[in-house]
Amino acid sequence: MASLRYPTALGFATGILAGLVAITPSAGFVTPMAAIPIGAITSFVCYNAVGLKERLGYDDSLDAFGVHGVGGIVGALLVGVFASVGGTGLLLGNSSQMLIQLQGVVVTIVYAAAGTLLIGFILNKTIGLKVSESEENIGLDKTQHGEVAYNI
Repeated sequence: MASLRYPTALGFATGILAGLVAITPSAGFVTPMAAIPIGAITSFVCYNAVGLKERLGYDDSLDAFGVHGVGGIVGALLVGVFASVGGTGLLLGNSSQMLIQLQGVVVTIVYAAAGTLLIGFILNKTIGLKVSESEENIGLDKTQHGEVAYNI
């Protein structure tokens, strides 16, 4: 990740989105005051997760995994810490909720990975997963959609 060393509007919006992704699993179980540390913790973790994309060399269009995947995982785990409405979390002495949240996250990751691999396998065997190098060089808008999105 090319660090610009200064805040950007895109970075600000991405941080807000990460906080919203994280509070979604927590929304019915935490107070509004708990949403603040959940958003702050998740934004920090997601910022670092997005940075892994360049270091590890994987393709993550729109930082979907770094923000939505990691943000959802962190948010789901933090329910086990901050829950105080309709249940209690670690901060109120219920350490078992943290284990329940961890179990849910692990099951979800396994389910999503298995489903993704199965769908990817089927697509690869039927229509393929990648266009040719020549189509990629011409541009996907033109070769796949028959139009040009930008006048470059």
